[in-house]
Amino acid sequence: MPDYLDDLRLAHVLADAADAATTDRFKALDLKVETKPDMTPVSEADRAAEELIRGHLQRARPRDAVLGEEYGIEGTGPRRWVVDPIDGTKNYVRGVPVWATLISLMEAAEGGYEPVVGVVSAPALGRRWWAAKGHGAFSGRSLTSASRLHVSRVAELSDASFAYSSLSGWEEQGRLNGFLDLGREVWRTRAYGDFWPYMMVAEGSVDLCAEPELSLWDMAANAIIVTEAGGAFTGLDGRPGPHSGNAAASNGLLHDELLGYLNQRY
Repeated sequence: MPDYLDDLRLAHVLADAADAATTDRFKALDLKVETKPDMTPVSEADRAAEELIRGHLQRARPRDAVLGEEYGIEGTGPRRWVVDPIDGTKNYVRGVPVWATLISLMEAAEGGYEPVVGVVSAPALGRRWWAAKGHGAFSGRSLTSASRLHVSRVAELSDASFAYSSLSGWEEQGRLNGFLDLGREVWRTRAYGDFWPYMMVAEGSVDLCAEPELSLWDMAANAIIVTEAGGAFTGLDGRPGPHSGNAAASNGLLHDELLGYLNQRY
């Protein structure tokens, strides 16, 4: 099996470059923000960070395809880099420090592309998380200064902490009652939002998290980090990986119960 460590090192280089660009424009008074056709915001920093990453990849991995939130798909082949230049743009443009660059390498496999490398870098929080297939998941300031991640061993919902992003999406999909029922069963709920709950599942400080509507670039890096930390990452349909258009992540012990509640429709 390929070890993917060269790709992981490259992903860190890409994250370093993106961090420099996004941090430089964070809280800038003249930051330019537009509204995309899907009514979500995009800043000049989103576009600049993705352009920077694409430029690095074109030089370092010219045969690999790239899929990014801002500029779509470029290239073909069995290897595909998936990039969200700023996950949490709404936080970014309001000066909230919970945002990150998400970088993943996906490789063609039976049943579709699967993530084999993932880096989530949140420079305003001073945090970075990463994983490579078969090598575990880690957090730290660099590859040489890191701690291995492992999900929690909480086995009862009444002891579990559940994180989410918002209520509106669950209501729009007719899943709000199941979501609220789950919230009543667990020990604690918190709306941390975006990438952060998945990273907390990976490091064991949160036991469950889910979102009802997502794109591949929102999930690919999170998925490999959670699973390499020993957890479960599926769609709400139970399909493993980041391809279902939504996500449920857990320590694995509580995953079936998580899906059971979130698939209640009444």
